[in-house]
Amino acid sequence: MDRATLAAYDKQAAAFALDWHEQPAPTDLHAIVTRFFVKGGATADIGCGSGREVAWLSANGFAAEGFDASDGLLTEARTRYPQLRFTHAELPELTGIAAGSFDNVLCETVIMHLDPALIAPSVRRMFEITKLGGVLYLSWRVTDGADLRDAHGRLYASFDAAKVRAELTAAELLLDEEVVSASSAKVIHRIVARKGR
Repeated sequence: MDRATLAAYDKQAAAFALDWHEQPAPTDLHAIVTRFFVKGGATADIGCGSGREVAWLSANGFAAEGFDASDGLLTEARTRYPQLRFTHAELPELTGIAAGSFDNVLCETVIMHLDPALIAPSVRRMFEITKLGGVLYLSWRVTDGADLRDAHGRLYASFDAAKVRAELTAAELLLDEEVVSASSAKVIHRIVARKGR
């Protein structure tokens, strides 16, 4: 994870959590998960932030667990949802997660916070922890031109979707689209891939 981005999330975790929980519900994401994810499957939310999607997944029949690199955001998640499981893990290593651990892997608007050199190994690693027959969902904020940082210092890397697709050649792409997010109102790219049996 980009260190300045991580520092911003740690320093202002409560404010970011409040903002995310006050945003409109990501109904478009929920519809995709409902359509493509293995029903009731073990599900990892990589970059779970303050836990909003882990809570939704758990409430909708998925055995969900959240992972994040920010200890500040993990504290917010554990405070909001003490009954759910949240663990520290950082891309691309995801230390402590075995290959083939999850039926479903969700990574919603996270990889654009990585140094561009770490995007490919991060996608590879998330695909590795997905079980055979399982589903990986990836999305990222689209930044045209050069990398940029917002007022908080968070990195928004500019990269081509081909960088992600190149790591998923062994997968069946179920969805590949660029849309405006129902929750954040930002342009995002989404890919949903099934790992071959």
